[in-house]
Amino acid sequence: MAGLTQPTEAEMSVRDSARATAILQDAGIEEPPAESVMVASRAEGGWRAAAADVVRAVEDTGRVKDVREPLPSEDGRAALIGFRMRGAADSTDDKPVTEVLDAVEEVREGHRGEGVEIHQYGEASAGKWLNEILGDDFAKAEWTAVPLALGILLVAFGALVAALLPVALAITAFLAANGILALVSSRLHIDEQTNSVMLLMGLAVGVDYCLFYLRRERDERAAGRDAQTALRIAAATSGRAVLVSGLTVMVAMAGMFLSGLLLFQGFAVATILVVFIAMVGSVTILPAALSWLGDRVEKGRPRLFGRRGGGRGRKRGRAAGQPGAAGQDRSAGQGGPAGRRAPGGRISGALLRPVLAAPGLFAVAAAVAMLALAAPALGMKTEQLSLEQQMSQDAELRVSAEKISETFPGGPSPARVVLKADDVRSAKTRTALADFRGALREEGARFGRGVETRVYADSDVAVIDVPLAGNGTDAASLAALDTLRDRLVPDVLEPAAAGGQAYVTGELAGSTDFNDQLRDGIVPVFAFITAVTFLLMLVCFRSLPIALASIVLNLLSVGAAYGVMTAVFQHGWGDELFGTQAVGAIESWMPLFVLVVLFGLSMDYHVFVVSRIREAKDRGAATREAIREGVRATAPAVTGAAVIMIAVFAVFATLSMQDMKQMGVGLAVAVLLDATLVRMVLLPAVMMLLGERNWYLPSWLRWLPRVEHGEAGSEERERADRAEGHAVSASAAVPEAPGGARDRQHVG
Repeated sequence: MAGLTQPTEAEMSVRDSARATAILQDAGIEEPPAESVMVASRAEGGWRAAAADVVRAVEDTGRVKDVREPLPSEDGRAALIGFRMRGAADSTDDKPVTEVLDAVEEVREGHRGEGVEIHQYGEASAGKWLNEILGDDFAKAEWTAVPLALGILLVAFGALVAALLPVALAITAFLAANGILALVSSRLHIDEQTNSVMLLMGLAVGVDYCLFYLRRERDERAAGRDAQTALRIAAATSGRAVLVSGLTVMVAMAGMFLSGLLLFQGFAVATILVVFIAMVGSVTILPAALSWLGDRVEKGRPRLFGRRGGGRGRKRGRAAGQPGAAGQDRSAGQGGPAGRRAPGGRISGALLRPVLAAPGLFAVAAAVAMLALAAPALGMKTEQLSLEQQMSQDAELRVSAEKISETFPGGPSPARVVLKADDVRSAKTRTALADFRGALREEGARFGRGVETRVYADSDVAVIDVPLAGNGTDAASLAALDTLRDRLVPDVLEPAAAGGQAYVTGELAGSTDFNDQLRDGIVPVFAFITAVTFLLMLVCFRSLPIALASIVLNLLSVGAAYGVMTAVFQHGWGDELFGTQAVGAIESWMPLFVLVVLFGLSMDYHVFVVSRIREAKDRGAATREAIREGVRATAPAVTGAAVIMIAVFAVFATLSMQDMKQMGVGLAVAVLLDATLVRMVLLPAVMMLLGERNWYLPSWLRWLPRVEHGEAGSEERERADRAEGHAVSASAAVPEAPGGARDRQHVG
């Protein structure tokens, strides 16, 4: 797999956090990763012997420097030993920290049974965990999602070759996009998480587009069309829907460029690339492959599935050479008693019958259900989850981090104040630094113990690590951060800084800045996505009500996803059902990402279903019949695509990282609701209530281009097929009728 050029910490940060990091970066200051080891005992001072052994052990590794004397806790029952790793902070070599971890473990074993606990946590040990998890998780996602999608497609199509086509398209789209992304990352640096997001999107849209196209081609063959005619009809219908859907998804993804965050810009580039490649492959390579394969697309049928009627329908249509049979099968496939999708048609027909009979009741009930699911999102809390929050609750590193924070608040992740002075050695600057330390002491419990100041005389930079009260994310920590930023740093340090360059960074400060930037950036992103989606739907369907309904239905899906994520991951409601634990917050980048992805992906279903409804309407069907025919005809493809997408997203919900779990659960739930409540209940109910007003277009918009939703000239061919079908039926021999009826009934 091609490697990505990773962004620097300054590039990933925003606002004051970015300014502070930029000062260090411009000065060439690379602060080595900090580590903390806490030694705790039952009795006061009982930690001293073990603490001395820890200091000696880590120093003997030769991998650490700046080892501080043990800092006693307030009750005297614990001590904190701080030190820094040798080497660059962004080093990917885990060997040094592994040696230090092993040395501390030896001390722990040597004092086992003495009532002493030893816990280690820091940037280096957490980074080692992250490197291992990212590699393991990506491999798990890749080797689980792909076979899972293949298995579902094998059930859906009943033939190995047909099932392999969508998976092959998705994988090749991902690999091609990954290669291009590696080149792009030399100019626009890309975060590692982008690979997982690109794999997810590649599988989702690649399989969807291929499934829609292949399903329509098989339906036309089952209806008696010859191979070339079936491919032409698939290109004119599903192929056009794929182009509209792909364009909509790419435009929605482009909205992430407006966020002002490098992370989302990387997501935008990656998803646009993989969607574009999958879309182009679906309308070029896929038809060529189907034309070349012909009936071999049915090869590899497991014995479990037997010989389906689809194959018989193909053979009969070709062997009989009877246009009437083709025409009759085609109409049956579109909702009659026979047809390829009879099982799916029966199920969707049974669901649609009460919806179309009482559309107002079902529209209100479905909308209330979606709003109820969305209700918890009103109290959503977002933050950049720390590495220990990303871990499971029983992970050794997370347990260590929590225990250290309980005894030494702010110890594992202090706020970092960066001061750029004209002359850091001047009396003015030294006095300001001393006054700042005094001001911290005067604040009492608002700040923790162990303030550390480092002066870089050559660069005229000073760095002060300030432990914050609380657990690093709670109200006490936020209050301490506000005190630093709003009062202490401006009043005490800024007067001594060059041009007022005194900024606060660190985990909590970075999370706060990131959230503030997202809060400001989500408005233009949301406005862009909704406006462009509305315009695309307006042009595609030449209908103002359908364009408005597209936005409203998508917002309901997004709101429900937000609500479920908040309930599970913030409040812990039913978190065990999803195999996870609540962390009290949603990853800060998740709401915007879910909004963009769902707005894009839900267009797959929406465009596909509404295009089929419009196709039936253009052939002269009444609105009720067009809705019934469109939903029933697309039910197998939409159901199959939804099952695959839910399965792929569910794989991400099983990964180790908390943000991947949240993304997997949120997207899986949203797709489930979108494919069931929205597409099977809300959409037909709303369209039924609108009636002929579905196709309303103001006179001043009549200049919009007309997009065909069926094969050009299909209405004339359909009338000719029906005429020839009646003639053939009238001259057919009586003994052939039952067999022909049976053949058509078994198609699909």
